[in-house]
Amino acid sequence: RMVHELKVNCMQRRKVEIHSPDSSVAGTNNFKIIVADAACERIFTVNDVEHGGCKYGIINLSGLGKDSLTVEMYDNLYFTNRKVNSVCWASLTHPDSHLCLMGIAETPGCASLLPASLFSSTNPGDRPGMLCSFTISTAWSCAWCLNPQADNCFSTGLTRRVLVTNVVTGHRQTFGTSSDVLAQQFATQTPVLYNGCRSGEIFSIDVRQRSRKGQSWKAIRLFHDSAVTSIRLLEAEHYLMAADMAGKIKLWDLRTAKCVKQYKGHHNEYAILPVHVNEEEGLLTAVGQDCYTRIWSLQDAHLLRTIPSPYPSSKDAIPSVVFSSRLGGSRGVPGLLMAVKQDLYHFSYN
Repeated sequence: RMVHELKVNCMQRRKVEIHSPDSSVAGTNNFKIIVADAACERIFTVNDVEHGGCKYGIINLSGLGKDSLTVEMYDNLYFTNRKVNSVCWASLTHPDSHLCLMGIAETPGCASLLPASLFSSTNPGDRPGMLCSFTISTAWSCAWCLNPQADNCFSTGLTRRVLVTNVVTGHRQTFGTSSDVLAQQFATQTPVLYNGCRSGEIFSIDVRQRSRKGQSWKAIRLFHDSAVTSIRLLEAEHYLMAADMAGKIKLWDLRTAKCVKQYKGHHNEYAILPVHVNEEEGLLTAVGQDCYTRIWSLQDAHLLRTIPSPYPSSKDAIPSVVFSSRLGGSRGVPGLLMAVKQDLYHFSYN
C-alpha cells in the first residue's frame, strides 16, 4: 500500500489540449460522460450543448505519452444527438467496434447501437448507419455481453424491467423486476447479468433462461439500504463492488453473499455515479456528488487521496473520470483522466 499511497499522492494535475479537425467542437461544450474502451486507446464523450440535447465524440488518447499532452477529438455533426443516461462500448465486429447509448425518455427514449467508425477521421465517406435502434421508456443503464453463449447481446436496465436484445437476430428477452434497474454488468466467464436497483437490491440473471414472470429466475441476491448506482465485477468474478445513494461502497463476496469490505468517505445522495476498479494498480476510484475524486486502496479500503475539482463544485459540474494503467493503449502511461466543464485533465501515476 505504501507504494500506491506515494504514487497517488505524487499525482500532479496537467491540462490536456484537445485538438479537433472541426474547430467548432473542442472546448465549447461541457463534458457529461467519458467512457474508455477496453484497451484505453479511446474515450467516448458525451457533451451537453446549449440548445438542449448532446454531442457525442471520440477522443484518441495516443498523444498522452508525449510531453505536450495533446489528444485528437472527432465527432459527427450529421448525427441527431439525444440526451443519454448511459453508455457502454460493444464488441460486435471486433473489440469495441460499437457503442450502446440509452436515451432519456422525454427526448424520446431510445436504445441505439452505433458503429464507433461514425466518429473517426479515417474514411468520412463510409458512414454506416445505426445497426439497432428502438424506442423505450426511460433507460437507466446498459451492458454488453462478451460471453460467447450470449453472443451479440446487450442489456437495457429500464423502469421495473430488464431487456436483453440480440442485435443480429433482433430476438428480445424481458425480465420483470420490482424496481428500476440503475446499474448493470455482464460476467464474462458465464452469460450472467448483474443488476443494481433503486430498491437497493442487486441480483443476477442467467440470460440462457427464457423470460419468466415472477422473480424465480433471480440467482444471487444482495441488498443495500439505498439505491444502487454502480456495480463492477472484479476479474475472477468472485467479488462485486457496489456503490449506492447513501455514499456506501461495498465489496461483496458472491460465493457467500456477504459484504467483506467497505470503502468510506464517498459522498452521494441522489446521483447515479460510477465506481472504477483498477486491480492491476490495486485502486478504487469514485467521484462524489461533492465533486471530489477519491482514490482508495482496493486491498485494505484505506482512503489514499481526495482530489478537489478544478472548478467550484456544483450539480452540473461533477467530474467524469477514467483510471487506467495504460492510458493511450498498450504502450500508454498510467494515470487518471478527469473531464470537468469543458476541460480534460491528466494526472500521471508514475
